[in-house]
Amino acid sequence: MYKQGKYQIVSKKNLAKGIFDVEILCPEIAELAQPGQFAQVAAEGFFLRRPISICDIDKAKGTIRLVFEIRGKGTEKLADLCKGQLIDIIAPLGKGFKVLEGRKIVCVGGGIGVPPMVGIAKAYGENAVAISGFRNMAAVILQDDLQAAGGKAILCTDDGSAGRKGFVTDALTEQIAADKPDIIVACGPMVMLKNVAKIAEANGIECQVSLEQRMACGVGACLVCACRTVRDGKEIHSHVCKDGPVFDSKEVVFE
Repeated sequence: MYKQGKYQIVSKKNLAKGIFDVEILCPEIAELAQPGQFAQVAAEGFFLRRPISICDIDKAKGTIRLVFEIRGKGTEKLADLCKGQLIDIIAPLGKGFKVLEGRKIVCVGGGIGVPPMVGIAKAYGENAVAISGFRNMAAVILQDDLQAAGGKAILCTDDGSAGRKGFVTDALTEQIAADKPDIIVACGPMVMLKNVAKIAEANGIECQVSLEQRMACGVGACLVCACRTVRDGKEIHSHVCKDGPVFDSKEVVFE
């Protein structure tokens, strides 16, 4: 179930170069939303909406947060919107992450795949470990939010200019050895997801991955966001927007 409408922007922040954080007052969407779902956002003058992961949900305030990176003319237009203006969104869309009561989770985010980790880390609170990776210190976002989620936050950068030097997969392997979680969730580049899935499988841990794809409709009516998955031993094409964006890692064909 999803809603469509024009909703007021209650705050807007520039988190890093070309990355914006927009909080939207939309009580009926916030009430329905779950971590891992996304919104289809209309940019004025563009026919196709832009899919943006829901970063955080505050049901009490009736708000959701969308964190996005400028990747073209459409997202550039969205970045021009200011506090007090209206934004046209359809949300919440897709399937979100599992929330297992009283269980331990490791959330792994890479780059612009970090925002959806905020909502799911909050859902697990002190049982969450959030590992996030960026190219360098200038690209780092949302560390305060991940710290405030209640668990532990581990920051990795490729060049070591912030946090620890190295890949999120190294930090994940160490974390599993120290305190094995019940589930791992991840969002980021495909190569990162593939390696996270391998580590999870080798350790017998359930793993969910959130895939990023270009989308047109957002509700499964078109075939723009098809991805290869395996069900009952057969390879099929799934829709990232409707069947995902969150999938069991064992179902995804990463090649």
